[in-house]
Amino acid sequence: MCTGSDPRGYKDMTFSSCILASSLIYQKPIIHNPFNPQRWQSIRFRSNALVTLNTDDDVARFSIGIPNLKPGIQSRRTKKRKKMSRKAKVNELKWYRLKAKKKMKSPNPEVRIRYKLEKAKRKEEWLIEKLRKYEIPKAPEQVHDPEILTEEERFYLRRTGEKKKNYVPVGRRGVFGGVVLNMHLHWKKHETVKVVCRPCRPGQIHEHAQELARLSKGIAIDIKANNTIIFYRGKNYVQPDIMSPPGTLSKQKVMVLDSNIHIHYPYAPSSRMHAYVPFLTLALEKYRFEQSLEHTSEFIEKLERELEEYHKHVALYQKNKEITTKSTAGEESSSD
Repeated sequence: MCTGSDPRGYKDMTFSSCILASSLIYQKPIIHNPFNPQRWQSIRFRSNALVTLNTDDDVARFSIGIPNLKPGIQSRRTKKRKKMSRKAKVNELKWYRLKAKKKMKSPNPEVRIRYKLEKAKRKEEWLIEKLRKYEIPKAPEQVHDPEILTEEERFYLRRTGEKKKNYVPVGRRGVFGGVVLNMHLHWKKHETVKVVCRPCRPGQIHEHAQELARLSKGIAIDIKANNTIIFYRGKNYVQPDIMSPPGTLSKQKVMVLDSNIHIHYPYAPSSRMHAYVPFLTLALEKYRFEQSLEHTSEFIEKLERELEEYHKHVALYQKNKEITTKSTAGEESSSD
């Protein structure tokens, strides 16, 4: 018990207990009078502990640290996940591999196809997530409103474009700023321009036609089966000051999209080449992810077709089986 008298006429104050916290350091002996100001001059606080006042059961109590919780209320603490041992992790991986091996060697074709399909879909989702970090927010572009042409005008422009021998090539590197620049240079003296896409996979020519029409503000007159597109510049065509759109890449930067990639610039000094290396690394990673996503999507379509054909085969087999059972039952009944 620690007691002390009040010089101002207050009642004697009694402290139930004197707790010496580790956060308080006393440099002078304790003075019995708690209201003496010299008593607190030698105290130095070295802790940021929380001090709370509890008034439960009509008794005032001070607590340092975690506050006393009321009865019936439990603190919400997240349970720490128990770390797995190395052996447990290896056993878990072995179990997953054994499970996948059983599905791959299953005698049921549907189980094998569904396992491959689920695995391919997971890979597709992973590739889409990877490609999102390469997306660059583009500025809002002007809406391309093509002119309305009659059938006679389209026929005349188509025949005119087919007779031209000169053309703008689009190779395996795809559409970049140089292709649009060549189109504008050709439109300087001609109304139409022929664009030849080579090599071009099925369906890609329509993508190139939409992209070139958007970038060049031209009109796609005709799309040939032999990977040829004919563009018309428009009746009120005015050559732009910047013929290569700012949102497109240059030929040097687009070289990374080549399947046989070589970071090589024969006409550029080494200092310029090193300046392109960071961009080329990112572009190469993006190109690899895009190629992998394209192949994975094609593989998913192939598996879905196989699964559909298998279901048709099973349905046909069940139907033939029912017919044979009915025919055999009819023969037995007739013989009886």
